[in-house]
Amino acid sequence: MRSLHPGFALLPLLLVGPALGQPAGEPAAEAPRPAAPAEPDDADGPVRSYEVSFTATGDARLNTAMEGVSVLRRLRESVPTSAEGLVARALQDQGNMRLALRSEGYYGGTARITLAGEAPDAAGLALRLANRGTEPVPVVISAETGPQYTISTATLRPDVVDTDISGAGEVAGLGPGDPARAEVVNSTQETVLTRLREAGHPFAGVPRRQITVDHDARTMEVVYFVQPGPRARFAQPVVEGSENVDPELLRRASSPLAGEVYDPRELDRVRRDVLALGVFGTVRARTGERLDPDGRLPVTFLVAERPFRAIGVTGAYETRYGPTVRAYWEHRNLFGAAERLRVEAELSRPTQRGVSDWGYRLGANLRQPWFAGLNATAVSDVTILRERLLAYDRDAVTAGFSLERKIDPRLTLSAGIAGEVGRTEETDQTLKYTLVSLPLGARFDGTDNVLDPSRGYRANLLISPTISLGASTELFTRIRGTGSAYFDLSGGKGSILALRAGFGTVAGAEAGSIPPHLRFYAGGGGSVRGYDYQIIGPRRADRTPRGGLSLLEGSVELRQRITGPYGIAVFADAGSVGQDALSGFGDLAFGVGAGVRYATAIGPIRADIALPLTKVPGNSGFGLYVGIGQAF
Repeated sequence: MRSLHPGFALLPLLLVGPALGQPAGEPAAEAPRPAAPAEPDDADGPVRSYEVSFTATGDARLNTAMEGVSVLRRLRESVPTSAEGLVARALQDQGNMRLALRSEGYYGGTARITLAGEAPDAAGLALRLANRGTEPVPVVISAETGPQYTISTATLRPDVVDTDISGAGEVAGLGPGDPARAEVVNSTQETVLTRLREAGHPFAGVPRRQITVDHDARTMEVVYFVQPGPRARFAQPVVEGSENVDPELLRRASSPLAGEVYDPRELDRVRRDVLALGVFGTVRARTGERLDPDGRLPVTFLVAERPFRAIGVTGAYETRYGPTVRAYWEHRNLFGAAERLRVEAELSRPTQRGVSDWGYRLGANLRQPWFAGLNATAVSDVTILRERLLAYDRDAVTAGFSLERKIDPRLTLSAGIAGEVGRTEETDQTLKYTLVSLPLGARFDGTDNVLDPSRGYRANLLISPTISLGASTELFTRIRGTGSAYFDLSGGKGSILALRAGFGTVAGAEAGSIPPHLRFYAGGGGSVRGYDYQIIGPRRADRTPRGGLSLLEGSVELRQRITGPYGIAVFADAGSVGQDALSGFGDLAFGVGAGVRYATAIGPIRADIALPLTKVPGNSGFGLYVGIGQAF
């Protein structure tokens, strides 16, 4: 025989556990949150101190729920009370404990509260408590759970007969035999709503649900009554809050949403595209409460402009390379259409033996979103540079133009043309050159944080077919790829495992026939720590680096947060440079080390010290690296 508990049979507003009396359509909380009772004043008698203890039930979730809803525990220190108030709190907690039991599926369970060993409803209890000595009143809260009820069935039904609810799919996450816990019942309802919204129903709802508890079978039956509402498409979005950015640009940036079937994920994607213009500090999306006369959903992006001008300075230091200082000035809305001009200068002073001159780099970069009306960003840059390194000296002017297109929020493709005119000097040759290349790039970033990732993946690939016009004409292709992965081992971003791998190759040319800066080198802070800059790889007769046509690199780093912004890291790096376009692993050089981290809003401040494990002639005994940002 089926027995229905009084007050729980087929009540359309009944929500598991804490949901008694909840308005239709609102999801139940995981545990009840009772309002604080009115506190007694001095007329109720002197303050009566007490201590609360909970008897473990054997169910950790239930223990947490009981402690979370207890008024006795929550108000003990913050709101002193009298003996009368103590009894009133205990009586309120009796109901709260029953709700906590039901929220975890213990519909046949009972809770017990004692004050100095007596039940809260004992006659004259408040007077006896008031007349006790000064010792705190012992309060004990316990529960006999009984069997945990389980789900018998969980189904979806239309709130209005004959309404199509196919967009909601099937019930997921709640099936026969699962514990009848409030959290799961509520999360299943949210899953249903998410599916309907992603299927194009912006006003989807679950206005009611029916829960039937069978105490004989110790089971629960759940029926969700679904109201999908109309299926709609987005109207042309409106952008509000901008005063200095071209409205036509904003219309273009938000126009990919217009006409698309409603999907909250697509709405957020376009919102992030508007934010990526770089001229707004915040962008919020607001949808209309009803469809417009054309049957489309109005959308408004509310924006707040950020300062358009910015300056910044960064610095780094590593042994055997020396200090590097960078400064930049940036305008993020140069001509009023979110054009970003960045002028950057870099000064370095290599400390490698045999190098005693300064190097510099001065460049300008202009980014123009929605270039010529296309959903692409034009990138123009020009750089004047002077490099003084152990491997070579270089003086050059470079210029380039490319178009970048974001395929999805994580993947960006690019193509362009680049040119360079310069002169290099090596120990055994001097080369004047002119280079023209057609770089093709792909960039993927699926990490959770650009500055300090804790999970996800990154990858970059650049393929540059190049023609060199010097003493002889050379046609070759340079390929460089890197990838990194991040794993949150602790689940709270306290322990991060970071992995990095990189490769490079030059096909179609001999090492001596291409400019030295296009060859590959390894060693240093951005490569294999513990080794001097560019020291790993083929060498000339005087032991200076010559560079090679292939590169392999890898790193493993464990980043551990200690307390607050402070952390440490341990790492191992490896790298190899080959003379040919295809390199093996036979000449790998290994380095290991440790460092400290201090988290800031612009990324961690990093200081690492590393030791080489492979003997390389001319290399120093260790490497010290200081900078802003993670190593990778």
